[in-house]
Amino acid sequence: MGALGSQSLTFGIIFPNEPVVPALSTPRRLTAMTTWTSDELTRIGDTDEIRLAFRRPDGTLSKARPVWVVRRGDDLYARSVNGPTAAWYRGAQATHAGHVEAAGVSKDITFAAPDPGADDDLDAAYRAKYRRYAANIVNSILAPQARSAAVKLVPR
Repeated sequence: MGALGSQSLTFGIIFPNEPVVPALSTPRRLTAMTTWTSDELTRIGDTDEIRLAFRRPDGTLSKARPVWVVRRGDDLYARSVNGPTAAWYRGAQATHAGHVEAAGVSKDITFAAPDPGADDDLDAAYRAKYRRYAANIVNSILAPQARSAAVKLVPR
């Protein structure tokens, strides 16, 4: 019956007269959620501005910044209107971890690279969603510097 005889060890506690249960030969891994729920997609995708913060290397969150967001299928994207030199974008690229708040949703996220070929779809989504704003405002998020600073927001 093994070294413990008729005792079993569970979470470091020995229970007398219980059979010893062998450990799993392959540990189970918990996987992080990597998709948005339809409710989250709708709520975040329909809001004008989200609040994005990046996670610093020490684990703390930066000050949240207001950012425009668009939906492409089942994914959410944001662009830095100030391009790749913007503080929030540089922070997002450094750790790829952050947090989003919008429309009652508060979620830790991963900042991922946009899907290849997404730029034109994102341009169309920004034009459609923010068309009520002046053209010069919308054009700033469509400019090459903003296009080069796009991120896909992936829930964790």
